[in-house]
Amino acid sequence: MTATVRQRLALVVSVAGAMIVALDGTVLTVAQPELQRDFGASVEQVQWTSTGYLLAVAALLVIAGRLGDRYGHQRLLLLGVLGFGATSGGIMLAPEVGWVIGLRALQGVFGALLQPATLALLRLAYPADRLNTPVAIRTSSIGVAAATGPVLGGFLVTHLGWRAVFMVNVPIAMVIAIVVLFVRVPAPSGSERQRLNLLGSALLAATLTVMVHTLGAIPRGGWSSAPTLLGFLATAGLAVALVVHERRTANPIVPPAVLRSVPVTASMVILLLTTSGMFGALFVGTFSLQDVLGLDPFAAGLRVLPMTVLMVVGAPAAAGALRRYAARRCAIAGTLLVAFGIVGLVRIESAGTWWITGLAFAVLGAGFATVMVTATGTVVGDAPAGYAGVVGGLKQTAMNIGPTLGITVAATMMVVKPSYGGVPATAASPAVALGPEHTLLVLAAIAALATLPGWLLPSRASRDTQVAD
Repeated sequence: MTATVRQRLALVVSVAGAMIVALDGTVLTVAQPELQRDFGASVEQVQWTSTGYLLAVAALLVIAGRLGDRYGHQRLLLLGVLGFGATSGGIMLAPEVGWVIGLRALQGVFGALLQPATLALLRLAYPADRLNTPVAIRTSSIGVAAATGPVLGGFLVTHLGWRAVFMVNVPIAMVIAIVVLFVRVPAPSGSERQRLNLLGSALLAATLTVMVHTLGAIPRGGWSSAPTLLGFLATAGLAVALVVHERRTANPIVPPAVLRSVPVTASMVILLLTTSGMFGALFVGTFSLQDVLGLDPFAAGLRVLPMTVLMVVGAPAAAGALRRYAARRCAIAGTLLVAFGIVGLVRIESAGTWWITGLAFAVLGAGFATVMVTATGTVVGDAPAGYAGVVGGLKQTAMNIGPTLGITVAATMMVVKPSYGGVPATAASPAVALGPEHTLLVLAAIAALATLPGWLLPSRASRDTQVAD
């Protein structure tokens, strides 16, 4: 097998694996109302069909990346995609909502095995100076999946019922698994096959699980409630225990070589802050479009469409800009575009300014595509030898925690007065509740903070990269 064929197969698998995860999340949102009616489930039970998956993924992404570095990312990807398809089939046949919740959590385990491997395969198949283009293709594909998910989900639920949205995962997973068998990438060397740190893995999983669960519960109880404070205290205690253990063990779950990489660490912070701002803004925007302006889901989706389009077409352009202007300029420009796009949404409640909000969503999409391509390319390209999996896991963890944080900030700050019959949002702390416009400004400030770690990224494109261009 030639190097070109090997690279193309790795790219196909990486794109398909990322798309099936992105597609699954978006179609589930459309299916949840009918799922609730079918089982007579409570709102909290339906919420746990998403929360259980999120907790499992967030807890295990870094550990899954470490396992891939030790046992081979092709094996982990094969196990992940087969398990993802099998659990999807199980959910399709679930007799009650409890089975759905349990199988969704198990699906999150396999999703965690799957995601870091899709990035690590690219790093192993492509030389560092050729990574920008495949990363851009992967980013565009995720945008396509996010855009088509609600449309596909709506069609399937309308004509075949909610179970059909999980049925489609089964054949797709089988096809990906078959292609994975033909992918050939270097196996881990003897120096990379270190013993897995079980105690460190358990402490990391517990820390992330408690943190994500605490953040997710804040909109109901508030930032100063006893459960929230206890959750943060438990998170801090577990984090301290993890740091102490990691410093003493010979095989830390996050290797020192990764922690010492300034570009990798800076990219994680950039992704955390920009996803917080962006997904918090989308939460505010979706609420305002549907519950304030009274738009139906399809009409609201059309308003957001410019963001998706710019994400898809902007990723290849961002890859070209990254080769020409290097990571620092692209990261700073991308984060500023995200911040400006969020600020542009402050007029979203005015029905007559649809073109302003459309432009704001477009700027938001262009900025986020630039940030994604730059940060992902930096993370994967600068990953220390033998640690592509754990770095990919860290990147995906930031991509999971960031949206949770942003939505939490938005949900606890925002209160609006619907003008078209919607139900007012109830902020957990009414004394500090703000309108959507002020909430969006806070979220824009969070996104703008990502310019600070952006200055730590490389300021010049490497000579190899320039030649490749």
